[in-house]
Amino acid sequence: MSPDPESPDPEYVIRSIRADEWPAAKEIRLASLQDPVAHLAFLDTYENAVARTDRFWQERTAGAAEGVRERQQIIAEEPGGRWVGSVTVLVEEAGAEGAMGGVNDVRQGHLVAVYVRPEVRGQGLTERLFSHALRWAWEVADVDQVRLFVHERNGRAAAFYRKFGFLPTGVSVPVPVEAGARELEFVFKRP
Repeated sequence: MSPDPESPDPEYVIRSIRADEWPAAKEIRLASLQDPVAHLAFLDTYENAVARTDRFWQERTAGAAEGVRERQQIIAEEPGGRWVGSVTVLVEEAGAEGAMGGVNDVRQGHLVAVYVRPEVRGQGLTERLFSHALRWAWEVADVDQVRLFVHERNGRAAAFYRKFGFLPTGVSVPVPVEAGARELEFVFKRP
């Protein structure tokens, strides 16, 4: 697949979040941390997240909102306004330490916090979220590539990333919260 413009879908809107939408950003993050595979997909827990203050969520949302060039949270919104999916793009500068350690060779995007609610999976929303994220990375952030990491036991996610066009690099890093486990790097080069 490629990050070409997707066809219009009257059911869902794919867009960047706004700074004032912190309650919805908090709600979808808490929902993602309750998913059965959250322990493989996120470096956070529901218990830690639910204990955070409103100020934390306000700052987190403002830091990834429309108009910010260092990171962007993109959501899938259903007609009633409920967010049903989300992905965040972090911009990592060449020569700087990346989010998962190591020094970046190139300016790149890093996809994190990928989540689609179970009841809407299989409808192409993850593909649409990724297409929007990659377009933002190329057109706004002007990065050379986009990468992500996937837990070595999260085969379903790894299969989706491959199908979308991300390629494994052979690089792996330790999972900070799980001794002995590894996260595998996948990269999508700018066309």
